[in-house]
Amino acid sequence: MLADGDRAPASNGTSRPYANGKSHQRSLVSSTANGTSKTVNGSSKVRPSDTYFGHDREEVTRILIQALSDMGYQSAAQSVSQESGFELESPMVAAFRNAILDGDWPEAEQLLSGAVVSGNRMNENGNGLVLANGADRKMMRFWIRQQKFLELLEQRQTARALIVLRTELTPLYQDTQKLHFLSSLLMCQKTEDLKSKAEWDGAYGQSRHTLLSQLSKCISPSVMLPEHRLAILLHQVKANQIGGCLWHSSATSPSLYADHVCDRKQFPTETVVELDEHDDQVWQVVFSHDGTKLASCGQGKQVIIWDVPSFRPLHYLKDHDDGVGNVAWSWDDSMLITCCQDRHARLWDANTGVCLKKLERCQEPVTSCVWAVDNESFVTGALDKTHGLIQWNTAGEKVYDWNISHRVEDLAMSPDGHWLVASDGGCNVHVYNFITRELEYQMDLQIRLTSISISQNSRHLLVNHNNGIAQLIDLVLREPVQSYTGFTSENFMIRSVFGGADESFVISGSEDGSINIWHKTSAQLVEKLNGHIPGCNSVSWNPADPCLFATCGDDGKIKIWSNEERRRVHHHEANRGADGS
Repeated sequence: MLADGDRAPASNGTSRPYANGKSHQRSLVSSTANGTSKTVNGSSKVRPSDTYFGHDREEVTRILIQALSDMGYQSAAQSVSQESGFELESPMVAAFRNAILDGDWPEAEQLLSGAVVSGNRMNENGNGLVLANGADRKMMRFWIRQQKFLELLEQRQTARALIVLRTELTPLYQDTQKLHFLSSLLMCQKTEDLKSKAEWDGAYGQSRHTLLSQLSKCISPSVMLPEHRLAILLHQVKANQIGGCLWHSSATSPSLYADHVCDRKQFPTETVVELDEHDDQVWQVVFSHDGTKLASCGQGKQVIIWDVPSFRPLHYLKDHDDGVGNVAWSWDDSMLITCCQDRHARLWDANTGVCLKKLERCQEPVTSCVWAVDNESFVTGALDKTHGLIQWNTAGEKVYDWNISHRVEDLAMSPDGHWLVASDGGCNVHVYNFITRELEYQMDLQIRLTSISISQNSRHLLVNHNNGIAQLIDLVLREPVQSYTGFTSENFMIRSVFGGADESFVISGSEDGSINIWHKTSAQLVEKLNGHIPGCNSVSWNPADPCLFATCGDDGKIKIWSNEERRRVHHHEANRGADGS
C-alpha cells in the first residue's frame, strides 16, 4: 500500500500534443516564469491588461488552453495561445512532465534539483521549474525513486531494486514502517502479487500518470496547471449547487446553462406500495445494485426477493432455521448471501432462488456479510470471538481468517475494494486494508454502535449510535465530519444508509417508527415521516432511482416510498389491473 499520501487520483495530464514548450533542449529554456508575454510571428504580442469579469485574464486563458487541449481541439488551443500570448506551460515544465511519463528518472531528478520555490527571490536563477510554497523537495524525490524501485521489481531486477532501496530511498525517508513495507515487496514472487500488495498497476498502467499528478500538486500552478482544471472547476460549481439543493432528486447531471434547483414535489415522501408477505418482524431491506430487485429478511426465517418496480415476489428463500438478520448482494447482483441466527451463512443464486452453499456452522450467530469487488469472494462477520471475520470463496471454502479477538456485529466494504470496516458490538470500529488484510487503525467512538455503511465514493463511513446520533466519519482523515440527530436507537439494530441523487442524503429508521432524512452536507433534517409501528428497523434507497426508497419494521410490513405523482400512477395501474383492462 502506498501510504503517506502516495495514493493519488488515477487520471493525470498527458504530454501536450502541440509544441507549447515541448523541447527537451535545456540550453534553450528561459528562466522566465510561465505565462509571460511572448513574441509571435516576429512581433511583440500586447495583451489586454484588464480582467475578465473580475477574474485574472492570464489564469482564465491558460485554463481555456488546457481545456481545449484536453478535449482534443489542438489547433484551437494553439490558436488561443498565439492570439493571447500566453503559454500553457514552459519548456522546462514540459521537460519535467515528459521525464516522468517516459521514466527518465535521472533527468527528472536533475530538473527537480534546479527548481526554485515560488516567491523565493534568493533563487531567481532557477531552471524555470517552480515549486509551490511548502513543497517538500525531499519527499518529491522519494516518490520518484519509489516509482523507480517498483518498476525495477516489475522487471524482476531485484538486485538493482535492493540497491535503490538501500542507497536512494532509505536516506530520504525515516518512516520505518513504510520502509519495511517496501522491503516486503522484494519477496513478491509474481508481478501480480507485487501490483496487488502495492496497489500499483505497473509502469505501463496509470502509475506514472498518478506519480505526475502527485508531483504536480507540489509545483506552483503559475507554471504547471493542475490537471483538467476547467473540468474540476465546473464539477465544483455543480457540486456546490447540488449541495445547496435541499430537495435534490434528479439523477441527471445539472446543466451548465442554468442554476440548478429541484422541485420539492418530486421528493419521495409518499407511501406508494405496502408489502405484507412476511409473517413476523422485518429486520432489513436492501435494493440490488442495479435497482431491479429488493431483498428483505427478518424474524420469520425466510428471505424474499422482490421484482422492482412491480414489487411482486420472485423468490422465497426458506432454508433457514432461525431469523435472518442481514443480506448482501454480490456486486453483479447474481448472488445473495443470507446471515442467519442459526449460525450459518448461505449463498443463493438470486436469479433462481436456489441455495448454492451452506457455510460451516459458527459458534455464534452470523451477523453480517460483504462482497469483495471481484464477485468471487465475500467476508462474513459473526459474534464468534475466535472466527468472527472470515473471507470465503463462492465454493464455500475459506480464503482467509483474520483470527480477530473481537466480535463482529456489522460489516461494510468500500466500493473501491480498499476498506473493510467492522463494528464490534461495542464502541469500536476496526478499519482494515482489505487488499493487504492488515488492520490500518481502530477508533473508539465512546458510544455503542448499531450499524455502519460506506459511501459510494469510498471516503465516508456512516455510523449509527444507540444514543440517537449518526456520525459521518472521514476514513482518510480518521475523524468525524458531521452528525445527524432526531431518531431513537437504544435497544435494537437500527440501520442508516446514504441515498438519493448523488448520495445527497442520509436516511435512518428509528425505534419510534419514524423515518428520518437529513441533507448529508448540512445535516438539516429534511423530512421526518411516520413509517412503522412500533419500530422502523431498516431503510434502503434505490441506487438507480433517486425518487424511490424502501423501509421495514416490527409491524411485519415493507413500505415503498416515492412522490405523489408516482403514487397516483401506481394506484391507477393497480386499479386497471384489478378491472382486467
